[in-house]
Amino acid sequence: MAKKRKKKKRNSKLLYYAIIAIVIIGTLISSVNYCKDIYDKYQEKKELEKELAQLKEKEKELKLDASKLQDSDYVARYAREKYYYSKDGELIIKLPDEEENE
Repeated sequence: MAKKRKKKKRNSKLLYYAIIAIVIIGTLISSVNYCKDIYDKYQEKKELEKELAQLKEKEKELKLDASKLQDSDYVARYAREKYYYSKDGELIIKLPDEEENE
């Protein structure tokens, strides 16, 4: 009977150590996954900050364009250059760009 008690006690100790090992391994795995998630979020944040900077720059350009479009002289000159509108009696001749000659 003493052998059975010792064997039972040894088996319960092994079970106890196995449970502790499983808990420790599970904790380590979850912490590794948590660290990976944090790193992924950090990378995403860096990309979004870069995109935000680009969008702010584009917003500045668009605001500048919008303010230029309030000037009627600018709008008239832009329409003549871009869409070949002309004033009465004005003749438009398109010259090749320097880039096209190269």
